[in-house]
Amino acid sequence: MARRPDLQSGPERLAALVRSSIPPMHSAGLPFVGASLAVALLGRKRRWMRRAGLISAGANAAFFRHPPRVPPTRPGVVVAPADGLICLLGEATPPAELGLPDIPMQRVSIFLSVLDAHVQRAPIGGEVVAVRHRPGRFHSAELEAASEDNERNSVVIRTPEGVHIIAVQIAGLIARRIVCDVHVGDKLSIGDTYGLIRYGSRLDTYFPADARVLVSHGQRTLAGETVLAELA
Repeated sequence: MARRPDLQSGPERLAALVRSSIPPMHSAGLPFVGASLAVALLGRKRRWMRRAGLISAGANAAFFRHPPRVPPTRPGVVVAPADGLICLLGEATPPAELGLPDIPMQRVSIFLSVLDAHVQRAPIGGEVVAVRHRPGRFHSAELEAASEDNERNSVVIRTPEGVHIIAVQIAGLIARRIVCDVHVGDKLSIGDTYGLIRYGSRLDTYFPADARVLVSHGQRTLAGETVLAELA
C-alpha cells in the first residue's frame, strides 16, 4: 500500500517530486545514452572526453523523453500525434501509396524541432488498417514540399464508426530515421505511443473534409492532448 503524501519522509517526497517532474525516456534512446556514458567512462581521466560524454548522455535523454499525457475522453475528437508547432493547415489528398480515393481531406501539419519530444501518439482510437513506408528526400520538414518529396511512413487508423484517420511521419533535414511500432491489425487507443522520429521532423494528420478544425497556424501542440478537430 502506498503511503499517504503527508506521511512520506523528506527523501521520499523529493523522489516523488523528481518522478513527477522529470519524464521517463523512450526505450529507443537507451543505446544512445548508453554509448555516451561509455564515452564518459572511458574518458574518466580526460576531462574534455568525460564532459563530452556526459553532455551527450543528457542531451539524448532529453531528446528521447517520453512524457506522460492524458488524452481527452469525449468521443469524436482527433488529437495531435506529436508535440510541435502547427506549420500548415488546409486540404490535401492523402499519400498516393495508401491507394485511397483521390479526394481532398483536411490536413494539419506539425513541425517538430530538436527541442520537442519526438514520440508519436495515436490521433484517435481504432484499428490499424494500413502501414506504408515510402523512401524519399530530406528537405526541411516545415516546407510544403516535404509532404510530397520527403521520406515518410503513413499509418491509417479506422475508428469503430468506420472513419479513416491518417497519421504520416515525415523525415526532415536532420531526421533520417523513422520508427513505427505498429502493424496492420493492431488496436490503438487515443493517445497511445506508436513510434518516433529522430532528430527533427514533421507529422501530417488527415481527417474527413467535414470535420471541424479547432487549431490555428502557429499554435503549439501536445501529443495526445491537444484536440486538432471534431469529427462530424
